[in-house]
This record gives sequence, C-alpha cells and structure tokens, in this order.
Amino acid sequence: MSNPIYLALDVPQIEPAKALVNKVKGHIGGVKLGLEFFCAHGAHGVHEIAHCGLPIFLDLKFHDIPNTVAAAMQAIHVYEPAIVTVHASGGRAMMEDAKAAAAAGTKVVAVTMLTSLDAGDLTATGVYGSAETQVMRLAELAHAAGLDGIVCSGQEVGMVKKAWKDGFFVVPGLRPAGNGTGDQKRVVTPAQARNNGPAQARNNGASVLVIGRPISRADDPLAAARAIEATL
Repeated sequence: MSNPIYLALDVPQIEPAKALVNKVKGHIGGVKLGLEFFCAHGAHGVHEIAHCGLPIFLDLKFHDIPNTVAAAMQAIHVYEPAIVTVHASGGRAMMEDAKAAAAAGTKVVAVTMLTSLDAGDLTATGVYGSAETQVMRLAELAHAAGLDGIVCSGQEVGMVKKAWKDGFFVVPGLRPAGNGTGDQKRVVTPAQARNNGPAQARNNGASVLVIGRPISRADDPLAAARAIEATL
C-alpha cells in the first residue's frame, strides 16, 4: 500500500469523526474502528466513515469458540472491511474458522500481545518468558492457521518478518518522538516501525501503522498527520 498509516478513530461522535477523517485523509491510508466506536455507533457508524472513501479496519478482536467467531465474521461481511482482528490466544481452530468465514479480500490478522502489556503483565497472567517469545509463539500459530498476518508492537515486527516473510503485519502503539506513551508500554516511533533503525534501509516489516491520539488529539490534526507521513 502507498500509505501505511491507519488512523485509529478514537472520536466518540459521528460528525466530528467524519470531519477528522476528511481533514487528514490525504495523509493516511485507512481508518481503524475499534470496540469503543463500534459499540457506540454500530453499522451506521461504520457506513458513515466508509463514505469518506478510505479502507476500513475493524479492530474487534474476536475471541470466542470457533463457531461463534465464524458466525461473527460472516455477520460483518456487510461492512466490507479491509482488515479484521481476532485474538491469537483463541487457538488454531478458532483462527482457521475465522479465516474461512471472512469475506473475500478481507485480511484476517491475529492480535498477539497488546502493546499495553509487558513481560511483567505476562507473568501475572501465568505466561512466562519475554514479550518477544510470546509474540513469536503466537505468530507461528497464526501462520499455521492460515491467517494473513498478526498484530504486534514495533519492537517485535522485524523478528517476526524474518520468519514469516510474506506476512501482513499491523503495528499499533506508535508514538512520534516527543509524544507521551499514555497507556502503552511497548512503543516505537512510526519511522522505527518501518525502518531497520535510523541509519538503515526502509521496511522493517510493518504493513500497517496504527496511529490514533498523536493525530486525533493534536492541536492541528492535519499538520500532525502530514508530519508523521513525512517521517516515512
């Protein structure tokens, strides 16, 4: 894709959300709609944002028994999403059924480890080892299940790319230099997620860069989006 930036639309009202997308759409490649937006606005909200003319990423993180997830995946065909998320921890059978039930042209990607978590959080939930180990373990499971790719932090995407060369990798938890991290723990800058370091070649493996508050809550969202795009 020409522009990997997907705006995480964390704006609660429809009209301001549409106005924001229309303002910055020349500097982003798509829009990510998460649970907050979807639960508040449902089908109407998705269709309203789709009218802005950009691909839609439904970040609903399906995680249930295989039959339920497959049925949910079929139910969202009407939205024609470009990307949909499921949780890798739902297991191989769930991911296989999710992919089989997805609409043609929809990429199904598995969330490995939320960027709000670190190794300490893993240990607290009974999972031992580093974040890198956990992400790779779940990436291998998603690959075996036939998914298109995974969601991981920019700290792990290069490692996963080496093992899954044709994978589709969504990287959230991005903060431009000088921005606070908020509730995120494993963060990188957008350029770091796309590059192998500041002095090396482009393309560390990220297919989509999810950026929300650094654009949506900036004093000048258009200038913020333009500045982030310029770093890529």
